[in-house]
Amino acid sequence: MTVFEQLVAVRNRRGAGFLPYLDPDRLDKKDLAHTAAVCEAQGADAILIGGSFLFSANFDRMVREVARAVEVPVIIFPGDTNQISPAADAILFLSLISGRNADLLIGQHVKAAPMLKACGIEPIATGYALIDTGQQTTTEYVSNTRPLPRDKPEIAMAHALAAEYLGMQCAYLDAGSGPELMVPEDMVCAVCDYVDIPVIVGGGIRDPKAAAKRVALGASFVVVGSAFEETGWDAALIGAFAAAIHHLD
Repeated sequence: MTVFEQLVAVRNRRGAGFLPYLDPDRLDKKDLAHTAAVCEAQGADAILIGGSFLFSANFDRMVREVARAVEVPVIIFPGDTNQISPAADAILFLSLISGRNADLLIGQHVKAAPMLKACGIEPIATGYALIDTGQQTTTEYVSNTRPLPRDKPEIAMAHALAAEYLGMQCAYLDAGSGPELMVPEDMVCAVCDYVDIPVIVGGGIRDPKAAAKRVALGASFVVVGSAFEETGWDAALIGAFAAAIHHLD
């Protein structure tokens, strides 16, 4: 069974999947493996690791340490082609569908594809849409693209459907790292109702109630990172998010 098939099975069994996001730049490197293990113990279905703008060296070593510490899949959430490690189980093969930067629609993918094949990492083709939050995010700055307007869900719907028709396995609606505003509820609902592929939602989700709401609106997977960074990766809070997201358990 592929990692993507495992995730879909989790979604079908538990109602939605819980994906904590570890950014090595925002964690003490000595704590990465321990933090991943705590997430798994509290109900994480997979661990995302990566960063929009990674200062940390030895990315491969960090992924290996995390992979040794957990049994759930370790999935790279890459900011660029430097974030590849054969120790990972899979990688979100992101196409920045919200932007018009050709390098992030296909250019980087051409460079990364042979490396992924050589490493044996499973690519999960993902249409990635950055959603406006009223402030410039790291992803927006680094990618040199504009996010989709938050008050026009129909634009997000069309982008997600295009991703589906291009054969991508899932669509990711993201508000970026640590934003004040989340992806709007009406947009999550509209996109989830409109496409048949799983929808991932992340960015600014700071409490379990907000995570549960995104699942109720149709999200298949919820990504949480900033909320845990702000509380020191508190085990009880991680468990509360898992319980809120896994509404069929």
